[in-house]
Amino acid sequence: MLDSSATADAVDDVVLDVEDAPTGLSRRSFVGRATVAGAAGALLASGALAPAARAADTDALPGLPSVAAVKARLEAKKLRTVDLEIVELAALLQAGELTSVELTTLYLERIDALNGSFETYDDNGAYGAFIRIDRDGALAGAKAADARLEAARKGGPAAPYLCGIPIGVKDSIGLKGQPAQNGSTAFVGNLGIEDPPAMARLREQGIVFLGHTVCSEYSSSIAGTFAGNAWNHRYVPGGSSQGSGVAAMARLAAAAIGEETGGSIIVPASANGASAIKPALGTSSVAGVMPLSPGVDVIGPIARSMADASLILNAMMGPDPINDPQTLSSPVTEALPITGRMGKPLAGLTIGVPQTDWMTSSTTAAPQTQYSAENLAAFNALRAKLQDLGATVKDFRGLNMRLPAENPYNPSTGAVTLETVDGTAISPSTAVVSSNRSDTRYAEAVGEFAATRPFAQATRLLANYGRVSGGVRSFANAAAFNAGISSRARREGERRRRQLAANYKAALDAEGVDFMLVATFGSKVTLRGNLPVYRSFFQGPNALAWPMVSFPIGFSADDGATPSTVMPITAQFLGPRDTTSMITQAALDYQAATDWHQRVPTDMAPLANPGRRRAERTENLEVDPLQSNDPLIYEEAMREAGR
Repeated sequence: MLDSSATADAVDDVVLDVEDAPTGLSRRSFVGRATVAGAAGALLASGALAPAARAADTDALPGLPSVAAVKARLEAKKLRTVDLEIVELAALLQAGELTSVELTTLYLERIDALNGSFETYDDNGAYGAFIRIDRDGALAGAKAADARLEAARKGGPAAPYLCGIPIGVKDSIGLKGQPAQNGSTAFVGNLGIEDPPAMARLREQGIVFLGHTVCSEYSSSIAGTFAGNAWNHRYVPGGSSQGSGVAAMARLAAAAIGEETGGSIIVPASANGASAIKPALGTSSVAGVMPLSPGVDVIGPIARSMADASLILNAMMGPDPINDPQTLSSPVTEALPITGRMGKPLAGLTIGVPQTDWMTSSTTAAPQTQYSAENLAAFNALRAKLQDLGATVKDFRGLNMRLPAENPYNPSTGAVTLETVDGTAISPSTAVVSSNRSDTRYAEAVGEFAATRPFAQATRLLANYGRVSGGVRSFANAAAFNAGISSRARREGERRRRQLAANYKAALDAEGVDFMLVATFGSKVTLRGNLPVYRSFFQGPNALAWPMVSFPIGFSADDGATPSTVMPITAQFLGPRDTTSMITQAALDYQAATDWHQRVPTDMAPLANPGRRRAERTENLEVDPLQSNDPLIYEEAMREAGR
């Protein structure tokens, strides 16, 4: 795996200049060197998220449904085992009613039948969720999980709830001995040295890794360029963690891990109707991730229910001082909830709908006026249900992310220049992101890898990661640019980023708002090639370093087409850094009172003639800058578009 080191400091708590960095501190690497037991790990080890004993009056373990309830739902809803949520699968696995080998085999069989060809960074005529699988490794992991579960049933140490659960992992996240190619054949030959900390924590819990899920090339686009939507693979899957969103909902895995820099978890979760958590920066270690924007990148779960997503994130999160000190200022200090509450659980909460959270169809009109009729109806029904659950839901202004006076970090109007480096005006966000890239040896690491690859492959990497200076494109020029940001500019950029978060928090506090309700898409997911109307400031939560959750709230109308073109409608909760548990619990409460997350898509067979396909691209894909995950590219595109 590529070697790199260091990342940006926790944006809310400390500012550390390059000159001040402790000598020898490896603040981040593409593959972490050690797994550090954190708060979540300690809770798991103590049994907080693992069975102790069944309750005397039920067959259920704490936080899990009873085996009888799971069997009853299977029969009543005519479900398949692969349709069950992780918490339901865990109940069966813990009781010995199902083995991990059986479950893993079911998912592998579905992948064989429905995924389409592997190692195809293009439309493969099917779901295309997995770019590759590790069949032998998955079955070996399942066999080990079964032994652990059996030993627990015989009185041995309790097996965690995730033991034996098969999942996928985004192509940008390393696993020991497996390729990680970040959506591109330009990274062929990049192998994981060992499991990075967050993945090691999952493996320690007995998770079964099925393989890697496809992502947009270089994790660069929110549109999703390779996979097909879980509800109809002719439709947009969202990106860049497209394969993770599709795999979970198309029942090719029980869940999957995504990575987000600017919308890469939330957008595919929204497009596919998944339940997902984009964590606050520092919640989980990002060591082992092929970085796009260090100090912004996060990893998190995409699943079929919020309970499942929360259970997975509980196992992933915790401090990693060796590889990712951002985790030392993590806002999550205890296990997230995994069960919904009945009655009026949201009483006392005020949920705000920001009226400056504009859609791409308008930068002045209230967002809800830009929703399609059916999306607006679903959104209003959600508002009503949240009020039924006890919450106060109200419109409020929010923060105008376009204006420098309110957004001093990366406004889309009134560009701020802190200094000029190599002829480039350095904005506050450029100062932060480029400095972080220098810390991680972002360009240098890719350059060193490229030097070991064939000429054509190295040329593609140079085109994406190099920089032109003096008429010459090179990795050295890119490295020099990143390192050329002054300490003064970096500190000012980081100060402005903290000020943006403080300004938005003040806007919430002024209206008594605990967290926000937004919708990533304002209309039905479209055929592949175009995104529907979407949030203009989809990168806002990443600049703020705030957590966000996504969940389904309805479906588009059935137009009688075959295959079905019914698509999920979703919404998101977004709040300050310390609201992860709050917004997760609110989503759990909503799902306890609804069943949108339990709807099952109809399997769609691979197309006989998938159209244009290329098994290996010879040049890099073009990405619409307004759909870019790279905060620097997107910021400039927003300014040029006058948004």
